[in-house]
Amino acid sequence: MCCLYVLVIKFMCCLYRLCARYNRSLPELPKGHDHIARNNLEIKQLWNSKGESCPNGTIPIRRTSASDIISISKFGKKYSRKDIPGKSSHEHAIGYVDEGEFYGAKALLNVWKPTVIGNDFSLSQIWVLSNIQGRLANSIEAGWHVNPSENSDSLPRLFTFWTPNGYRSGCYNMLCPGFVQTSRTISLGAAIGPISTYNGEQYDVAFMIWKDPKSENWWLKVGNEVIGYWPSSLFTDLRNHATLIEYGGEVYSGSLGKHTSTQMGSGHFPDEGLGKAAYARNLEVIDSANNLNAPSNLQLYTDKPNCYGVTKGYGGVWHNYIYFGGPGYNSKCL
Repeated sequence: MCCLYVLVIKFMCCLYRLCARYNRSLPELPKGHDHIARNNLEIKQLWNSKGESCPNGTIPIRRTSASDIISISKFGKKYSRKDIPGKSSHEHAIGYVDEGEFYGAKALLNVWKPTVIGNDFSLSQIWVLSNIQGRLANSIEAGWHVNPSENSDSLPRLFTFWTPNGYRSGCYNMLCPGFVQTSRTISLGAAIGPISTYNGEQYDVAFMIWKDPKSENWWLKVGNEVIGYWPSSLFTDLRNHATLIEYGGEVYSGSLGKHTSTQMGSGHFPDEGLGKAAYARNLEVIDSANNLNAPSNLQLYTDKPNCYGVTKGYGGVWHNYIYFGGPGYNSKCL
């Protein structure tokens, strides 16, 4: 593609030159996608805080330097809990469903600014995976992360990731060919806000990944904005459907010796509850008829519950939800 530099330092608007791949017709949204979820706010990004957007036929992308590529290749390798050996530097605290065929997932994640140490990263996201025994996992992921080694700051930023081969390779955002962006107003990799405060206001954003019945591509919606899609041709097993949906948090740390102090979510354990812990609420899955449904038999998993925990519940306007996160290093997590 060719690029037209505009507006804000570190961002530019890029002209579409994707005619063979970019179908300009909108996807078919899942039935029930617009149900009311109280307190959900639209995503706000610092680069367009005054209402800036790219001209028609262009999309916002974050400028990428050589140092960005080096830092991602060195520190940014991504994993699912399904692909990690026992002594991994990646730790998860998640809710998941793995019984059935899935065509997408949706959840509302509250936004935090966890403390991240050194070259660690911390994230909250949803995973849509095909995990068939004896085959390399396919995964599509979206959420927010704090990754100073990639972004040179500690702000929560919108991100996506995909892999076709069990995390042997993969790509963040639009750093390599794969994801096709269609939105003129949302930039992958840009900082998002407002940020939730401990014992104060909570701000959450809806993330939905689903397979469009018409194009059979996997689409991403954040808040009320359809961002773009991953062509189904990128994948092997995800060309059909997913077998595993996950919601929650992940921390990566390459530190040796004592456990990292990098926080997950708010940095507090899930039993502290609303206003104090990170959550994913209104958890839903999408079926073959493009319907949003409650997940059946939601299960929990955490690598080290004394470091990062997870609990689940059901009730009120949140329906299915989880609380997750923790401080990392403490007297019970050494």
